[in-house]
Amino acid sequence: MRRMRSAPLVVFVLLSILGWQQPARAAAPASDLVKAELLAEPGAITRGQTFWVGVRLRMKEHWHTYWRNPGDSGEATSITWELPQGFSAGPIQWPTPTRIPVGPLANYGYDGETTLLSQITAPADLAPSSEVAINAHVTWLVCEKECIPGEAKLSLTLPAAAAASAAGSNDGPGAAFEAARSRLPQMSPWPARMDVTPDTLTLQAAAKGLQRDAIRSAQFFPFSETLIRHADPQTLAVTADGLSLELPRSALTIGTPNDARGVLVIDEAIGASTVRHAFALGDVAIVTAAPIGSLGTILQAALLALLGGLILNLMPCVFPVLSIKVLSLINHAGQSARQLRLHGLIYTAGVLVTFVGLAGVLLALRAGGAEIGWGFQLQSPIAVAVLAYVLFSMGLSLSGVFHFGYSLQAVGGNLAHRTGLSGAFFAGALAVVVATPCTAPFMGTALGFAMTQPAAVSLVVFLALGLGLALPFLLLTLAPQLVGRLPRPGAWMETVKQALAFPIYATVAWLMWVLAQQVGASQLFAAMIGLVLVALAAWSFSIWQTSGTWGGRAAAAVAVACMITTAVAVAGLQRDQIEASPAAQTTAAAGIEPFSQRRLDELRAENRPVFVNMTAAWCITCLVNERVALSTDAVKSAFAAGNIAYLKGDWTNRNPEITRILERHGRSGVPLYLLYAGGDEPVILPQILTAATVLQEIDRIRDRNSQRRADLPTSAKE
Repeated sequence: MRRMRSAPLVVFVLLSILGWQQPARAAAPASDLVKAELLAEPGAITRGQTFWVGVRLRMKEHWHTYWRNPGDSGEATSITWELPQGFSAGPIQWPTPTRIPVGPLANYGYDGETTLLSQITAPADLAPSSEVAINAHVTWLVCEKECIPGEAKLSLTLPAAAAASAAGSNDGPGAAFEAARSRLPQMSPWPARMDVTPDTLTLQAAAKGLQRDAIRSAQFFPFSETLIRHADPQTLAVTADGLSLELPRSALTIGTPNDARGVLVIDEAIGASTVRHAFALGDVAIVTAAPIGSLGTILQAALLALLGGLILNLMPCVFPVLSIKVLSLINHAGQSARQLRLHGLIYTAGVLVTFVGLAGVLLALRAGGAEIGWGFQLQSPIAVAVLAYVLFSMGLSLSGVFHFGYSLQAVGGNLAHRTGLSGAFFAGALAVVVATPCTAPFMGTALGFAMTQPAAVSLVVFLALGLGLALPFLLLTLAPQLVGRLPRPGAWMETVKQALAFPIYATVAWLMWVLAQQVGASQLFAAMIGLVLVALAAWSFSIWQTSGTWGGRAAAAVAVACMITTAVAVAGLQRDQIEASPAAQTTAAAGIEPFSQRRLDELRAENRPVFVNMTAAWCITCLVNERVALSTDAVKSAFAAGNIAYLKGDWTNRNPEITRILERHGRSGVPLYLLYAGGDEPVILPQILTAATVLQEIDRIRDRNSQRRADLPTSAKE
């Protein structure tokens, strides 16, 4: 056998070589064991057309060839294309394999007949009436008890036509291609994860609704050759949440595996027959049972979270709410020290309680299988619209349209009054909700650590982050001498209060822009009408506060009707399934490709440098980084000069593929910037970018690649 990957089977291999050496010499020629044929689906091709070609292999009875992962032994079939200039061929589309036991081994492959499909794309300037020669050099290993390598050089000629030609007849190439495509695994509709322990791997597919009694068996065929012990049984469990397979981990896998993709085959009983389903698992989240961090590690993460929370106060997301708190401090400059401390403590309590609440919901959803991260609430159009309405109401109150609870002009009021304390608590809660779109330095590392720890440790880190956010305001209230230096309240307060409404309105405008990235035009219009209804409700509320009995009741009824109508409109918001948002279309026009794990894998397989930008429309830090660093002419020129592909992942709406990339690199939210130098592990760039930072990293990978080329030995081509 050509290749062995299981060290405990050395004895079996030696016996196999000794026992089967003579039959291998007497075996039939390779050309008699495998008949290879090159097929094309169209009768003629047109300019720019992408069409199917296939290599059909017919094996002699009892002989087999191999899948992309041959299992414990063997070699995958290879196809090398020789095409005219301008033509390009895609990778092999592998049919679903079968498990082939060979003594104590297990291989993955095909017997009887199989067709390996590929897609070829013709150039846009293909001349009609020309002849197109397609050549393929196919190599394989065919085995029964012995293994014999084989090869074939195949060719066919297709005419180029002005219009597309129909596929073959029912008994011709068209039928063969339909049959071959039916044997390809379909993309899995379920999210999948692999839980990793030192001894076992557990594949879990969230296939809810499966009939437990109808599932006869399941088998996982991994792409990686060293992930599992191929010959050992896989233990199936079917529950209401889906199915899981306990896989025996290969001794050749050291550390955490980096590729858990593969094909999941399920045998389901339908009536009196059994139907086989094959699903391609293209992006499997790898989850390791992380040990609880040491006390020093936990304290370090909490310190980073505290620093991140402090810096978060400088981010533009938090400014509108903090401006209200500064106004409140000025308003209470004449209060006693005890009242000021109480006000600061209640504000801090609002921050901490909201942080714990959001963290608890996040951890609970993730424990239930949801693939979400920090800022998850803003991936919901309903949450974005509600937040916009709340801030708009605050802005209207500052502008004097109505007064809710208590007037900011009431100087010298009792701070311990319930409305004052509840206002402080609400401001702290709102500061957290508004701050979540922003990411500060140190914050991403701390949250990434928190997501890998038990709930108690995670909550400690989140509390430290919340304390950092609340700390500046808390320190001011604990140092009354600082507050005493602020200007005394007076008539000028009304002007300042009204001026501070405009940052609130700017935040509302930004939130509506975020909503435009998530919903369609009709739903966006309904959400904007909701703003008008909120304004009408606020105006009606102010009339109710100042009018007589009859007029007040009518105004109150209008306000209630507006709020009910707004609630109905918000509840109906649903995210549109749009192929490409306006932002995605803009990036495509700029030469930026949308991120997918498959595209990243393709580029890395080509050994091409790749820059990955994980962003979201609601992430202010992301938008600033793109404007001041990534969109500069210097960075664009460096990308072009270095042939660096640019992939942009949009996390505005939930995207499990992006969530897994974030988790893989220790992050729970955006932004995340990765720079791959060919096949190496990526460099993680800072969360706050400058053009100089990006250019410096590009220069480093360029120097590294130049050094590698210089170290390569040269030899004459034979």
